[in-house]
This record gives sequence, C-alpha cells and structure tokens, in this order.
Amino acid sequence: MSFELILAVVTVFAAVSLVAYAIGTMVLTRTSPEQRRLRSIGVTTASGVVLEGSLLADNVSPRLRRLSRLVPKSPKDMSLLRRRLTAAGYTSMRAAIFFSVARVALPVAIALGVISVFGLRRGALAAVLGGGLGFMLPDFWLSRATTQRQKLIRNGLPDALDLLIVCLEAGSSLDQAIMKASEELEVAHPELAAELRLVTTETRAGKPRLEALKNFAERTRVDDVRSLVTMLVQTERFGTSLSQALRTHAETSRTKRRQRAEERAQKVGVKMVFPLVFFLFPALYIVILGPAVVKFAHFFGGQIGQRLP
Repeated sequence: MSFELILAVVTVFAAVSLVAYAIGTMVLTRTSPEQRRLRSIGVTTASGVVLEGSLLADNVSPRLRRLSRLVPKSPKDMSLLRRRLTAAGYTSMRAAIFFSVARVALPVAIALGVISVFGLRRGALAAVLGGGLGFMLPDFWLSRATTQRQKLIRNGLPDALDLLIVCLEAGSSLDQAIMKASEELEVAHPELAAELRLVTTETRAGKPRLEALKNFAERTRVDDVRSLVTMLVQTERFGTSLSQALRTHAETSRTKRRQRAEERAQKVGVKMVFPLVFFLFPALYIVILGPAVVKFAHFFGGQIGQRLP
C-alpha cells in the first residue's frame, strides 16, 4: 500500500470522526434533561435558552430561579472562543462546535485536495501552505464578521439613544425604554436590537441592570457602548438626570458617526489610486498609444527592409 493511499485513508477517517463528534455533541446537547426541562417551560430566547413570563416575574419559585441562572451566560463565564463568537453575533454552542470543526477539517481538506491533484512529491509544499491557509481562514472570517457587526452597532447607537430619550421623557423607566428601543430598531438595526433584547432578558431573569449593561459592553466590544455603559453607571450612582446625560451622549455619538463618514470619504481618493493605476491607465495607454506604436513599427520595419540587400 502506497503512502498516498494511507494518508488519504487516515485523513478521511479523521474528517469522519470530527463530523461524527460534532453531530453527537449537538444531539446530546439538544436532548439533555436541562434543555428538555427548559423547553417545556416556555419559548426560546435569542441566547438559545428558553424563558417563560412566570420565570421572568419577581415572585418566582426557588426552583425556577435556579433555572434562570442558566440564562443568559455572562461573558466572564464563557471561554475565549465563545466570547469571540458572541462578539460576531453567534451565541449558541453549536457555532463554537462548527468553528472548532472547521479549524481542524478545513486544513486537512485543503491539504488532501492539493495532494490528490499534484501528488505527494510535487504538492507537499503546496499542501503545507494550503493547510496553513485553511487553518487561518476561520479566524480571518470571524475577525471580519466581528468588525462588521461592531460597525453596525456603532452606527445604530445614536438612533437607539434618541429612542431611549423619547421613552424616558414620556415617563417610561430605563428598562421599559430599552425594551421599546429593541422593538423599534428590529428593522433598521437588527444587531443592536438583538443586544438590547438580550439586556432586557438578563434583567428580567434576575440580574442587576448594571451587570446586564456591563455584559452588553463585554459582548459587543465597542468603545461607544463601553462609554455609554460607564455614563449610565455614573448617572445611577450620582443621581444625575438620565435624559440629559443620554442627550449629551447621543450628540457625541452622532458627531463621531459623521466624522467617521467624513474620514471614509477622504480615504476614497487614496483608495482609487490603485484601481486607476492597475486597471484604467493600462487600457487608456493602449487605446491612445496603440495606433502610434503600430505605425512606428510598420514605418521602421519598412525602413529596415529597404536598407537590407
């Protein structure tokens, strides 16, 4: 038996084992007694755990209050991978399993594909490079998804603050204002609405409001959200006007958003240099100078042909 066949068999066995492990873990997690008990209580929340109105009330039984500790999980209790996935918007355990499987299976699949096409001797170096690229692709995708989601949350924060100010001035409490803002922002800013809804779920599950807001800042990893949470903590601690503080912070966030848009507009000229140089200018040179070059070639070619005996 050749070495290539042995390598292919081992690779296929490892890939099948990883897929079987992932499927088995998902099935066991889904059918665990805790999940079945929670599903029998109520509906599923955004964090993948179920809640019922009686569970969110203040006069719940100790047994249900113990169940409420499972929902939702604080970022401090999560692993590093779960925190990274949560920042990208993937809060379920299934996403962590898929990501871990992809980090292992994708390099093996790429390396096996390169070896099957070019052979072991000629494609060994390419297989190693492809495997390294396949190992880095999930992390690159996760970083890009996290950056994109942070950008969407950062851009939607001024609108959320305006809604909070309107609700507070109308006589609502901060918890009711956050819940109403999450409902109104569902279409315009779904990422921010999901985070605000999760804050409401945490406070209803029994967590203090300040802890829920701090978890909000830890999940998103957005500087504007951290400054907002700090401002809310200081406002509640010193007893200052919450509406005025939110209005000031909303103006600051709106100014930052406009400055970021102006900064991106200023960078457009520099970013357009590379497409112009590599794509537009060569075609332009060919169209303008091409006929002249052809005429010069014919002219000098004819002159050389006449001089030759």
